[in-house]
Amino acid sequence: MADSWLPTLKTTTPEDGFNLAVKMSRIGVKVTQPSAEMRDKLRPEYAENADSLIASSQVIAINFQTVAAANDYWK
Repeated sequence: MADSWLPTLKTTTPEDGFNLAVKMSRIGVKVTQPSAEMRDKLRPEYAENADSLIASSQVIAINFQTVAAANDYWK
């Protein structure tokens, strides 16, 4: 079995959890659009679009909620 890029949702700190949420979000984009060339082509469009940036933040926030729950909110 190949090494997993996501062996666990457990993190030591909330900051590490947030960084994991960002990585999960980025991987999600790569899975959705596997062409790096197309992602690079589209980047200028969404980089200057407030709605796109807000949507990206929402995806990260949802992933952070998942990671936080998996870590019992670092209690």
